[in-house]
Amino acid sequence: MAGGGLTAQAVADVVGGRLLGNGSVLIRSVAPLDRAGPADLSLIVSMAYRLELQDSRAAAVLVTDELAAEVAAVCTAIVVKDPGRALSQVVMHLYPAPVPVPGVDVTARVGAGVVLGEGVSVGPHVVIGARVTLGARCRLDAGVVLEDEVVLGDDCRLGAHVVIGRRSRLGDRVSVKAGAVLGGTGFGFHSGPEGHQRIPHVGGLVLGDDVEIGSLTTIDGGSIDDTVIERGTKIDNLVHVGHNVRIGEHCILAGGVLVGGSARLGRFVIVGGSAGIGDHVVIGDGARIGAGTGVFREVPPGATMSGYIGRNHRETLRMQAAQLRLPSIIADLEKLVAERRHDG
Repeated sequence: MAGGGLTAQAVADVVGGRLLGNGSVLIRSVAPLDRAGPADLSLIVSMAYRLELQDSRAAAVLVTDELAAEVAAVCTAIVVKDPGRALSQVVMHLYPAPVPVPGVDVTARVGAGVVLGEGVSVGPHVVIGARVTLGARCRLDAGVVLEDEVVLGDDCRLGAHVVIGRRSRLGDRVSVKAGAVLGGTGFGFHSGPEGHQRIPHVGGLVLGDDVEIGSLTTIDGGSIDDTVIERGTKIDNLVHVGHNVRIGEHCILAGGVLVGGSARLGRFVIVGGSAGIGDHVVIGDGARIGAGTGVFREVPPGATMSGYIGRNHRETLRMQAAQLRLPSIIADLEKLVAERRHDG
């Protein structure tokens, strides 16, 4: 935590907010309204939480302008446009990330021709292959493996036991959580009467600036061309991305997503948890894929898809509504059939 915490006025200054109430109250941590104490900052986004507000002991509350007067009558209010985003800003001040100690642990193995940037921190039992380049202030936690000719930009953070395959290139400020395996050989075979012969994979993996990769996620390197994840894209835990895939800028892939080989995702695509995207499928800019959706055909820009076999979202809703009416429709049909038989 920052030394001694922040006053409410300091919090307002950090988030660019408007203070209503006691600006000298000291804030040491953050908590939800119903569990906040006299040194906690909380937030409220709806007066559905009115009871929690009345009973809350929070030192101050982040609030929108529409709710400011009601909150200010109870405690110190800090008025902002987006309380959730503002709370994240305050958290970074109250709980600054620990600064790693530069240097290479004595148990690490460093190959020939390695270039280490200023302030690099290499943890225990890290293995760095030949001709690897690490940018300034990179941090490699325990057990990281970098194969030959990997390049990391400045300020990258690799969690424990991350593996980066040969010739992979990571931009600046890339964050990879523990256990991820990036740039490995893809799943490609020539199949015939005698079985399956592996296709050689000589392509690499390219991650743009500010990409984040979750724990236990796997991203295959390319077969001939590179697999590419463009800048600002965020990928959750337990995601698999096949070889030769290209994912555009600022996409979000939630946990458990599967992306088949050579698929193409445009910019600002959002993919819900456990969705599956088939090989060679193209998804347009700004499209949204619902959780659990299977996508096996092209998705136009801006479309929203849902359903096990991905369809236009409105079409899926109509189908679901029709399914709910099936029992009464079947009963009516059986009644008509019975009447015709009786008349016959």
